[in-house]
Amino acid sequence: MQWRARKCWGFQNPSTPDGDKLAISSDAVSSGLVLFRNMRCLVAQPNRSGVDKDRLVNLALHRQHRSVFEGGTMTVDNEGHRRRRAPAVGGSRGPKYVPPESVEQRSISDLLGIGGRNTLAPKQMDFLSGAANLFCAGDISLLSNRCIAVIGARKASDLGRRRARQLGRQLAAAGVVVVSGLAEGIDTEALTGAIEAGGSVVAVIGTPLDQAYPAKNKALQEAIYRDHLLISQFHPGTRVFPSNFPARNRTMAALSDASVVIEASDTSGTLHQAAECQRLGRWLVIAKSVVENEDLTWPEKFVGQPRTLILESTQSLLDEIYPS
Repeated sequence: MQWRARKCWGFQNPSTPDGDKLAISSDAVSSGLVLFRNMRCLVAQPNRSGVDKDRLVNLALHRQHRSVFEGGTMTVDNEGHRRRRAPAVGGSRGPKYVPPESVEQRSISDLLGIGGRNTLAPKQMDFLSGAANLFCAGDISLLSNRCIAVIGARKASDLGRRRARQLGRQLAAAGVVVVSGLAEGIDTEALTGAIEAGGSVVAVIGTPLDQAYPAKNKALQEAIYRDHLLISQFHPGTRVFPSNFPARNRTMAALSDASVVIEASDTSGTLHQAAECQRLGRWLVIAKSVVENEDLTWPEKFVGQPRTLILESTQSLLDEIYPS
């Protein structure tokens, strides 16, 4: 039974008549919080500003009740953990995300074979065991082309965003398929730039195909599965965990010939993909501005390693990765 807390003296079950209320004395709870189940009040917290929410959660757990506070609901499991909310399928504004109707399930070995990227050693393939089966919506044949991932920070600077969009355009103009993760910031800019230039893109996402995250990218995600290629290793309908995104980065690195880091801090999740490039023998390309940033320490761990480049220009990048 779902209940909605009102910031007043009483609580009402929205699905029942107006007379079916749980009335609490106003001088007992004031504008405070109440823990209840069905029509029976269990705990009243008179002062909302000083409420001990953890105490309410523990009471809810002990009595196996739902804890309700500040107008919202929260569920705790038998071990006292609060359930995480998965990224929203739609946004609070505009139309909801429409998942792809046609989804094809393919093994990662098949997809690697399409582009001739299936030359990984057995130990390297073991790294990809978590992505043994991928869910694909769109044109799988795009993977037969040259593919370069453009990645970086979600909270990117304006200059980083412009560089990502420009690189997306330039790669598309050179006939390269731009791969990215559909996150905010660098990912979105690179994919958008490539599409604006009339190129093709592949988005490898950290959510199932039936979810759009971030919600603001739902229209872009729909355009990609309709006209390009959208890939996820996560079964439709499953919950989203933080560990999804490093796993996604590994898959993206494997499906690409190279990964270009446009902008990333020392704690950026982008570094997971940089490390995966080295494990899988894929090219890692780091923007010159990142290498020259004295505030960063992570580039020195990669510069000088095999198959690692500093991005000087798009043409020099292509000449190195795809020698004639």
